[in-house]
Amino acid sequence: MGLIEAIILAVLAASTPLLLAATGELVTERAGVLNLGVEGMMIVGAACGFGGAWLSGSVVIGALCGIAAGVLMSLIFALMTLGLAVNQVATGLALTILGIGLSGLIGSRFVGEKISLAPHLYIPALTDIPLVGRILFGEDAFVYLSLALVIGVWLFLYRTRAGLILRAAGDNHASAHALGYPVLRIRMFAVMFGGACAGLAGAYLPLVYTPFFIPGMTAGRGWIALALVVFANWKPSRVLAGAYLFGAVTLVQFQAQAMGVAVPSQFLAMLPYVATIVVLALISRDATAIRLNAPASLGRPFHADT
Repeated sequence: MGLIEAIILAVLAASTPLLLAATGELVTERAGVLNLGVEGMMIVGAACGFGGAWLSGSVVIGALCGIAAGVLMSLIFALMTLGLAVNQVATGLALTILGIGLSGLIGSRFVGEKISLAPHLYIPALTDIPLVGRILFGEDAFVYLSLALVIGVWLFLYRTRAGLILRAAGDNHASAHALGYPVLRIRMFAVMFGGACAGLAGAYLPLVYTPFFIPGMTAGRGWIALALVVFANWKPSRVLAGAYLFGAVTLVQFQAQAMGVAVPSQFLAMLPYVATIVVLALISRDATAIRLNAPASLGRPFHADT
């Protein structure tokens, strides 16, 4: 039971940054914007999150710094793609490259430093329940926040008028504009929300996962989060399931190394990305499902005068 509990806790820890980033990107894409800069926003969020926590001694301030960094990066993307109608794919890739370089610059002074990790919840009696106690009542705040975020996004998209308007902007921006809805403003707020989630996901890594910052510590998690949105058919509930599935795959490499499996560590390290490619290849075979679930205006620039 102790081993099962340890594995579940490790899966939760590995899945949380994926869930945060993918949930934010889902809202962005539901509004009709394809932001491939999730990796860049995450790594800048990691650098700023660690820097904020190290300078202030507060994990909360570190998390807020990560969120702010993600929002600022997303505003650069919004300015280019929504304000100047630049190609979204090219801008997203450029944002990732910018984020990687910028994070190295910001985080250079923090390399080798350590901080105290975010505390975990402890409720007497409840947290001590065998197997389920630590899983349900002994996690860090980021885990509970990620679950609440998924529920909140689901309620927003499918149970509120504002969510319906956002989905309308992503499905048919011309019709939404004809009805009087501010498509560009809606998309800007969706992009900012996605940036905030990506920044928080990046900050999670040095604040909870490891007590230090190293360049490139996101290790492609932003790309996996992008794939998760497609894997989930743009549905929040499936994002939740997919994040924990990919988190479990990520954990395989560490468990195999701990068990002394005679497989090169480089091969084990690439398993999450191989799984991502395989899943996307399988999903792409069902073009009808993708066409029915994907926002119809995804990636298409909007011009208010047309």
